[in-house]
Amino acid sequence: MQRLRMLFLACLSLLVSGCDNVDLFLAAEAGNDGIKAVRLSEESVRELAAQTAKFSDSQNKIAARGNNYAQRLKRLSDRHLQQEGLSFNFKVYETPEINAFAMADGTIRIYSGLMDMMDDSELLFVIGHEVGHVVKGHVRRKIRLAYASRAVRKGAAALNNEVGDIARSQIGGLAEKLLNAQFSQKEEKEADDYGLTFLEKSGHAPKAAVSALRKLATLGNTHGFLSSHPAPGKRAKRLANQLQ
Repeated sequence: MQRLRMLFLACLSLLVSGCDNVDLFLAAEAGNDGIKAVRLSEESVRELAAQTAKFSDSQNKIAARGNNYAQRLKRLSDRHLQQEGLSFNFKVYETPEINAFAMADGTIRIYSGLMDMMDDSELLFVIGHEVGHVVKGHVRRKIRLAYASRAVRKGAAALNNEVGDIARSQIGGLAEKLLNAQFSQKEEKEADDYGLTFLEKSGHAPKAAVSALRKLATLGNTHGFLSSHPAPGKRAKRLANQLQ
């Protein structure tokens, strides 16, 4: 932890050292944010997650309770509102976009475009996969990294020049940074394995995990969903071999 803190401060110092025209207040604030990113408590992580989820909800149309998408998700998720001591809440965004995300406070959002693409078993695997990201602490790590990245941008914004002007315009992008941050291969493997077990415990055929990932692989590497959930084709192959 101490090494990470010193590394961050060293990176920040590169942004502001050797420059007379620096907003020292903003630079100091950035340094404080960087230290906070390293030291974020579980309560702070959940609060940041809840704020991000609230912002995202405000930017999207949430399916009403009587909506077919909402009823379908409720039917699939009602048994899973409590997992490993954590509480989860599930909602649908009415949009043709194919996506899903989870927040560290237990927020899980599924896009209706993804629901159109998947049958119930495949969708349940995706739900289990997102739950796995929360249970395994992957989203917590993303929040800390996104917060630290925001602090670095503040450090850049302290420079009173064109670079600073660009950085200032990005300070409010914490939510976007968090939602688009990519999981590592190790984290994806852990979440896939969790989703597979999630499927089996729910009484669904585990092969649905493979078919769900193969469907996602048809989206192409430039699709937004794959920016945070990489290599579904390779992941499908790994699970297929595992099931054999």
